Amino acid sequence: MSRNPRKVNDSDELFSLDVTDFGRISAAVSGSDVVYVTVGFQYNLKVWQETWPPFMKAVIDACKRNGAKLVFFDNVYAYARSAIPHMKEDSPLQPPSKKGVVRQQIHEMIMREVGDNSLKALIARSADFYGPDTRSSVIGETVAKNLIRGKTAQVFGDVNRIHTFTYTTDAARATALLGNTDDAYDQVWHVPTTNVLLTMMRWIELFAQEIQVEPKIQRIPRPMFYLLGLFAPVMREFPEMLYQTDLDYVFDSSKFEKRFRIVATPPEDGVKTTVDYLRRTIKPR
Repeated sequence: MSRNPRKVNDSDELFSLDVTDFGRISAAVSGSDVVYVTVGFQYNLKVWQETWPPFMKAVIDACKRNGAKLVFFDNVYAYARSAIPHMKEDSPLQPPSKKGVVRQQIHEMIMREVGDNSLKALIARSADFYGPDTRSSVIGETVAKNLIRGKTAQVFGDVNRIHTFTYTTDAARATALLGNTDDAYDQVWHVPTTNVLLTMMRWIELFAQEIQVEPKIQRIPRPMFYLLGLFAPVMREFPEMLYQTDLDYVFDSSKFEKRFRIVATPPEDGVKTTVDYLRRTIKPR
């Protein structure tokens, strides 16, 4: 279900839905055994504050009314700053950003229902991600696409800090598996993410090697985001999240790996597949 749904499998049933039309969410959920929430709203604090809580309440109510399980695909924004160097499922939730506060609110809404035994739900959490068939990957948009177009990779924060990335195909397969595993519910899971501790600079070098160009970079200082925001409003939304780029950023998915005996795609393989996809799909500028 989406605003303009398309079939992935021949047997798929399609449901056209504007998810901000909260009154239709119950009809969309009706008949489902498992409801996967993978929606992303406009990257804008005001939109998040006004939309995420009522949307999630409508989803939770619809799942309870229809006896459906809930799988929520989440990010790391709710974690405390102190957790970023080594994030685990039980890391403290004390977000330093306003967007993180919204994410913590959603986490608590779900887990409160779980604690009351009124909802079967789980949270599948991903780190920053990269991979094919996505336009929401920062490293894909600012590094890979730029290098393919013969431009300079744009980066922010400390490029010599470790930064682990989740490969989107791994995230999708893991989230589907979790939703179909009875004993995975009522808890948080980190989807499989590489345990190879690469710096951001090393990730850029991997993309440059695959594209066969020099790993040239342009660092964007914090004040530049406010200037760029005059032309691209979304850039004004990034500064509060930059603390994640000034620290080592290690996303530990060992809980999932031990339970399911599945490990993440090696970075070199993920980078190759991502570059192959981008070369086929992006238009030169």
